Amino acid sequence: MERGKMAEAESLETAAEHERILREIESTDTACIGPTLRSVYDGEEHGRFMEKLETRIRNHDREIEKMCNFHYQGFVDSITELLKVRGEAQKLKNQVTDTNRKLQHEGKELVIAMEELKQCRLQQRNISATVDKLMLCLPVLEMYSKLRDQMKTKRHYPALKTLEHLEHTYLPQVSHYRFCKVMVDNIPKLREEIKDVSMSDLKDFLESIRKHSDKIGETAMKQAQQQRNLDNIVLQQQPRIGSKRKSKKDAYTIFDTELESTSPKSEQDSGILDVEDEEDEEVPGAQDLVDFSPVYRCLHIYSVLGARETFENYYRKQRRKQARLVLQPPSNMHETLDGYRKYFNQIVGFFVVEDHILHTTQGLVNRAYIDELWEMALSKTIAALRTHSSYCSDPNLVLDLKNLIVLFADTLQVYGFPVNQLFDMLLEIRDQYSETLLKKWAGIFRNILDSDNYSPIPVTSEEMYKKVVGQFPFQDTELEKQPFPKKFPFSEFVPKVYSQIKEFIYACLKFSEDLHLSSTEIDDMIRKSTNLLLTRTLSNSLQNVIKRKNIGLTELVQIIINTTHLEKSCKYLEEFITNITNVLPETVHTSKLYGTTTFKDARHAAEEEIYTNLNQKIDQFLQLADYDWMTGDLGNKASDYLVDLIAFLRSTFAVFTHLPGKVAQTACMSACKHLATSLMQLLLEAEVRQLTLGALQQFNLDVRECEQFARSGPVPGFQEDTLQLAFIDLRQLLDLFIQWDWSTYLADYGQPNCKYLRVSPVTALALLEKMKDTSRKNNMFAQFRKNERDKQKLIDTVAKQLRGLIGSHHS
Repeated sequence: MERGKMAEAESLETAAEHERILREIESTDTACIGPTLRSVYDGEEHGRFMEKLETRIRNHDREIEKMCNFHYQGFVDSITELLKVRGEAQKLKNQVTDTNRKLQHEGKELVIAMEELKQCRLQQRNISATVDKLMLCLPVLEMYSKLRDQMKTKRHYPALKTLEHLEHTYLPQVSHYRFCKVMVDNIPKLREEIKDVSMSDLKDFLESIRKHSDKIGETAMKQAQQQRNLDNIVLQQQPRIGSKRKSKKDAYTIFDTELESTSPKSEQDSGILDVEDEEDEEVPGAQDLVDFSPVYRCLHIYSVLGARETFENYYRKQRRKQARLVLQPPSNMHETLDGYRKYFNQIVGFFVVEDHILHTTQGLVNRAYIDELWEMALSKTIAALRTHSSYCSDPNLVLDLKNLIVLFADTLQVYGFPVNQLFDMLLEIRDQYSETLLKKWAGIFRNILDSDNYSPIPVTSEEMYKKVVGQFPFQDTELEKQPFPKKFPFSEFVPKVYSQIKEFIYACLKFSEDLHLSSTEIDDMIRKSTNLLLTRTLSNSLQNVIKRKNIGLTELVQIIINTTHLEKSCKYLEEFITNITNVLPETVHTSKLYGTTTFKDARHAAEEEIYTNLNQKIDQFLQLADYDWMTGDLGNKASDYLVDLIAFLRSTFAVFTHLPGKVAQTACMSACKHLATSLMQLLLEAEVRQLTLGALQQFNLDVRECEQFARSGPVPGFQEDTLQLAFIDLRQLLDLFIQWDWSTYLADYGQPNCKYLRVSPVTALALLEKMKDTSRKNNMFAQFRKNERDKQKLIDTVAKQLRGLIGSHHS
């Protein structure tokens, strides 16, 4: 019964809950219905709730049906409109669907197109980069193609020009490409090929002339040399009569004797007469070496046929080619003088033949053509000489080359060719000659300085004395009065170096001969070259000797003495140059010799090296110092190492007797200052943590030994106790500690006349700390003795006051 009632009560509760949920569903917004429905599913009466819900739905359907019946007509109209809207909506849906499909279709194509565009842009960039690279490469390829075309058409000279442009202008821009490297490797082969093919293109007659142009040029230069020698003899006998230049009329008298007898219609076809190498008294002329009849005959035939211009052009063209070949110097021309002589002989022979053709034919060649060839020859000859002479390292070869160039120029000037540019180029070679001389003399000076014993020159007889004085201008009345044997103050390298400087001046003078220079120009050239010898070559040699690692103080002292005497000799070098050039030093624009500066610099370097070596020697002795800083014994003599050091310094400064006083004084003061500084560092170094009064007494003995050395005047010239002042810092510091005069130090500190003016509180405190630590360690039981306790208190008090002084100084 009770169960029935309970079930009924639960049923009523469930029904009420379901009713409430239904009301909430009906009244709640659709978006918030979730929590309400969850409460249904959380319960166990889900089926009953569904029945309730169905019942409520049917009730609402009936209400709707009633309402619809009430509003039926409007409902029908609305349904009708709704159906129409549904159709339109369906159409709209179809249109949207179709549009979407088309859009998707078109979008795919667009995506594909965009991807293709991206690839195209990438290809475009690659193509652009490729085009840029090709634009760099195409000129190279075009020039190379042009080069090959020129070679195929046997236009060898333009091909060389093209090759030059290709090598120096175009190929460097694209040198990182492999084909360019192949081209670069082929360039020497191409040059050789051009040379070989060009040589093979010469014709019989022109080839024969080329073979004999060497002999023709040699003959012409011999005649010019003979005439110049004759003129020199005449000038020596009659200075105001005659001329060094042979007239052109005389040249043709020699070369063209009986020229009229040579028939232009000769039937000889060989073109060249056999010439023996025997030297007769009469030097043969050009017509004796070459048979010009083939030229005359061909000219005559072409004139008759009306093709004279063609023949002239052909002849000139072939001769131009031959000129280029003649002007091409052999690669090893710079090795011997014969190479240059053969080169000049060929050029002279070529222009002697052309000059002969100019004066024996009517118009085959003209002066404009000859001048054009000569301009080309002049420029190429000068360029070749500049190039090959730069390889010459032997000044004798350069000098011989200069004489050969002068003869070459004089020979061609006889035939009316302007040669001023050759003499201008000789001035350039003069600079190179000076450089080769400087290199040669650098070796000479090096050998002299290396072989010197750096000892004064001993002489045992008047003959030896005069020999040295003859080599070097030296005057010393006192030395002359001394009996033999005696010694010069300088070593052997002084007269040797002086003599070599004069030899250098002579070598410079040789080059200026026959260059048609004024005395002023020759003087200026010699002085400039000599200045280079002194300021660069000799200066470097001296500096190298001074900077050697194993050089000793004796050698350095001797170098200072030697450079002093060489400096004094510079005025004699000035007089020597004046005598050989006849140009007074007072002349305007005359250069001055800079030897004084050179020798002063070398002397200063040697002085600095002496100071450095002395300090190094002092450091080596100080490394032998072996102080027992904890000793309690009072010594009675200076340390052995210091005694040895003082003995070394005395013997060293004894060698300085011949040095200038200032140098010896500076070296002595520098050594004493360095010694004092090093001793101070030794006393205060961090490794010495403790020291006793006995050790300080021993150190004081060493400092007294140093002061005694300073008072003894090891080097004359110091005033009173000037040298002793180098040890004043050590002296005041040691006096303060040995005399234990702290009251005076602390009372007078900071006053200008303070007794311990050179003792800083920092130094005093550092040394005091070392003694304080020693006192504490060695007197562990000293606290039981009143005197020791008082002393310890005094040290602590002094240390405290010193710290106060340091703090006030910093503040």
